[in-house]
Amino acid sequence: MSILVYIEQRDGKIRSVAREALGEAKRLAATLGGPVVGVHCGASDEGLASLGEAGAEKVLSAKHEAFARYEGAGYAAAVAAAVKSVSPKLVIFGASSIGKDLAPRVAALLGVGLAADCTSLDAAGGKLTARRPVMAGKAFERVAFPLEPAMATLRPKVFAPAPPEAGRSASVEPLAFPWDASKPRAVVTGTTGATGGRPDLTESEIIVSGGRGLKGPENFTLVEQLADALGATVGASRAVVDAGWRPHGDQVGQTGKTVSPKLYVAVGISGAIQHLAGMSSSRCIVAINKDADAPIFKVADYGVVGDLFEVVPALTEAIRKLH
Repeated sequence: MSILVYIEQRDGKIRSVAREALGEAKRLAATLGGPVVGVHCGASDEGLASLGEAGAEKVLSAKHEAFARYEGAGYAAAVAAAVKSVSPKLVIFGASSIGKDLAPRVAALLGVGLAADCTSLDAAGGKLTARRPVMAGKAFERVAFPLEPAMATLRPKVFAPAPPEAGRSASVEPLAFPWDASKPRAVVTGTTGATGGRPDLTESEIIVSGGRGLKGPENFTLVEQLADALGATVGASRAVVDAGWRPHGDQVGQTGKTVSPKLYVAVGISGAIQHLAGMSSSRCIVAINKDADAPIFKVADYGVVGDLFEVVPALTEAIRKLH
């Protein structure tokens, strides 16, 4: 009755979505019983033992030199091998860009279903169910799993990591898996990270996003200055990205990234349903817009109706003084 968690890493570092998934697995294990087991794919297994503090009792390490970068087919073969090794009741991935690609591959290999982008999991009576948004976030559905293992991806920043247990280590065991690295169907030749040293949107606690109300790319400095004052990541609406003002990696929304930060500040964003689908699960939403009837105010916890060219500089200055 174990729970298997995919331990996502990038550039050799464990990502926060993995610790969030381990925290949820540990919570569910208290009801279901059985151990929490991690499976990690990478070129090195350094630091995996420390995941014991995050809730893992054991980590299966699929180590291969080709795994220094994400390799979809190889990673899927490794995770499927881990499933066959431990026979878990549930397999959990983070709903990151890697998790969204990897989880369906594994589900297809195993012939089981997958609940994607879940915002809660429940194990009442030993029966697993998941809650996930549908219809661009306008409704939620409850999903059951007729086949085992159940598989789910978890929306980042919705689930809390387990309180760290200092000094607790996880055992690390090598994992054998069938995969021929000499005949890849696709090869990752490089990755491009965000500039400016800010966290990825999906992992940021605070996001400041700008929309068409900024009137031009040169005015995004207002958003960047407010983000710097808050220690935030910069996001953007689809209209801004389509206009070429910001790169696609900054896009928040149905066709961009889905985020759930503690604080989301929407500057000059009207609130089209596609944008709301990507950020409405934020814990606190602040909207700044001169149009009092803008849809963004329907989901905002705090709204400022005013000229952003006056409001944002004043807000940035006030935050700097507080710091």
